[in-house]
Amino acid sequence: MTDQTPSLEAPPVDGSPVEGPGAEPIWRLAYFSHARLEGGRDAILREVTSILAVSRRNNTAAGVTGGLLFNSGGFAQVLEGTRQAVGDTFERIQCDPRHTDVLVLAYEPVAARQFDVWSMGFVGADLGDARLFGALHADSGFDPSRFTGNTVAETLCRLLLEEEVVRA
Repeated sequence: MTDQTPSLEAPPVDGSPVEGPGAEPIWRLAYFSHARLEGGRDAILREVTSILAVSRRNNTAAGVTGGLLFNSGGFAQVLEGTRQAVGDTFERIQCDPRHTDVLVLAYEPVAARQFDVWSMGFVGADLGDARLFGALHADSGFDPSRFTGNTVAETLCRLLLEEEVVRA
């Protein structure tokens, strides 16, 4: 069986810019959840690949940007967009049985998007590579209840940018 690694290449968000004079404010939501995914490594990677494909399609249509980190049986995710779009997206996530123990780390307006080029960026294809998440581990001991929204957003954005450099 071939190893299916989730695609790191997220299509850009379509549509007109949300930022600018008279535009709706941008909201950022960061959360952590435990993953309820069954099977071995290949089955889990196929499921994560499916989650990414649906997220990218839905986020592009809704004008939502963000990033997803998957490791050690947990998801950390950042969503950005209008308050309505982020709220609707997060409602779907909370209803998804693959997410349990959802913990909102931050939900607030921000001056600008941090994930503006990713409809849903992704890091975490190597399920055992915890070293990537140094800031989250150093700040919290990888205890999700001690994560902050800013730490998750900054770490995830840095990892996505590093992945782009490696691929270039």
